[in-house]
Amino acid sequence: MQGAPGVIFLGGFASDMTGIKAMTLDRFCRQRGQAYLRFDYRGHGASEGEFRDGTIGAWLEDSLEVFDRLTGGPQILVGSSMGGWLMLLLALRQSERIAGLVGIAAAPDFTEDIWQGISKSERDELMARGEVARPSAYSDSPYVITRALIEDGRRHHLLDGEIALDCPVRLLHGMADPDVSPAKSLRIAEKLRGSDAAVTLIKDGDHRLSRPQDLQRLCDAVAELTALHGNA
Repeated sequence: MQGAPGVIFLGGFASDMTGIKAMTLDRFCRQRGQAYLRFDYRGHGASEGEFRDGTIGAWLEDSLEVFDRLTGGPQILVGSSMGGWLMLLLALRQSERIAGLVGIAAAPDFTEDIWQGISKSERDELMARGEVARPSAYSDSPYVITRALIEDGRRHHLLDGEIALDCPVRLLHGMADPDVSPAKSLRIAEKLRGSDAAVTLIKDGDHRLSRPQDLQRLCDAVAELTALHGNA
């Protein structure tokens, strides 16, 4: 689509760029002739590095490098779960080039949610050993939470004050999400400086929002923000 903003997908914690949402947007944008970019943060998917060495700041650096080196002109950012946090952080640093944001169970400040949700013994282990293993609902293997992840996350909190963005924002969230409360998306909308923010709550939607009807909502949100930019 000549003149349309590009689309960049930012994946979730321990996910990769071959997931169903990333690939659905790939096909959707190809069919429309719209520029599209998906990538893996360090320690994720096909990228080098160890997952346990990653932090929000490090993955934000990756996102900024990809944005600066591989894209031009206005962009729509699509962030899933942790990617929704990175989406907001990236947009704050590149606001003049952001045409819109689409969050899917966006999870800013989720590292603090982890800290608040673990037991005292797990906190003690995390502080003493520098890491703790936590079970994953999406993998047979536990994932490792590091002290560095928690402490670095606190340097990137967003929900304690205004989020100084004025671009249009669409937030999709399942009301049956067991991992990130739908209240998180409502709080994001409240904290955004701009007025063009809409939250869609999906009554029977889970965290992944990967059913056909959920994926259609995602594509519709991208199409809507593309049209808004064209009419601006």
